[in-house]
Amino acid sequence: MSETILEPDLPIIDPHHHLWDLRPLIPAFPEPRHDFIEAIAGAAYYTFDELQQDTRGGLEGGHNIVGTVFMECGAFYDASRGDDMKSVGEVEFVNGVAAQGASGLYGDYRPCAGIVGHADLTLGDKVHPVIEALVAAGNGRFRGIRHAAAWDADPEVLGPPFHAPEGLYLSDAFRAGFAAYAKHGLTFDAWLLEPQLGDVLDLAKAFPDQTIVLDHCGTPLNIACYRGKLHENFDRWRRSIHALAECDNVHLKLGGLAMAFCGLPEDGPMTGHTSEHLAGLWRPYIETCIESFGPDRAMFESNYPVDRWGASYEVLWNTFKRLAQGHSADEKHALFAGTAARVYGIEHVLPAG
Repeated sequence: MSETILEPDLPIIDPHHHLWDLRPLIPAFPEPRHDFIEAIAGAAYYTFDELQQDTRGGLEGGHNIVGTVFMECGAFYDASRGDDMKSVGEVEFVNGVAAQGASGLYGDYRPCAGIVGHADLTLGDKVHPVIEALVAAGNGRFRGIRHAAAWDADPEVLGPPFHAPEGLYLSDAFRAGFAAYAKHGLTFDAWLLEPQLGDVLDLAKAFPDQTIVLDHCGTPLNIACYRGKLHENFDRWRRSIHALAECDNVHLKLGGLAMAFCGLPEDGPMTGHTSEHLAGLWRPYIETCIESFGPDRAMFESNYPVDRWGASYEVLWNTFKRLAQGHSADEKHALFAGTAARVYGIEHVLPAG
């Protein structure tokens, strides 16, 4: 689906996208393998060229993406390292992508200006050398980690790629590692599912000085045993969002709703829904989030290529722009770029003035 770009000059920092190559892993996925990958991952292959195509919009131009933040996804791990250190390879790879973009050969924007990697926080104090190695690998671009905790009793909700244990953020082992990690002054991205939001609320209250970024509007669910229950569970989700907003250390990413998990829309991949249609589906969630957190603690995200399930990159950002139409210029600047720049420390990618 292609649309005319709305507000084409509005600067955008995309604070959440991935890079990966799942093609060697396709035989390990369930049948039909390619359909499964399209539903869960959005694309089997997504590296610099694909990111460039989406963020720059091809020959006709696209949205004004001035910078991005890479989000860990278990890709390009270094098999030569021990298990605790394998994730350093991902940051090394992404730093190379960032250096390629920073050359200026591909336009006046900075892909992967911030890098969020992964470290296993159940290591406790042993996580310190992992964090130090990640920082070194990022060459000034490393900003923090994500340790996802998505879990559900129904194995059909997440599928085989996700194996977080139940109650991870509440466990003693994780809390010990989180306390160690908090000493580094970096960000922490949290991904878990709507029924689990109480876990990240408990974590945020226990560590009020640690910056926590909640991904994907808290991931409301419309899949497997949750299909058809978005309306039924909306009030529970809204109460959780309001409670999290009371924690000053929590920020929120506005997006992820085009994932197959959320079922907004239910059909995909990219079946041609317009930005007007998607704005109608997402409005109750996006407006609740912005009203709760305010523009200075909320940021729009693409979650690409995963959100390719529901929308092309053009349509995705047009949808966000429609949802932000009632906000002032300063509020739009925060939602589309300023909050992400501040939280991830990449103010240098913003246009002067």
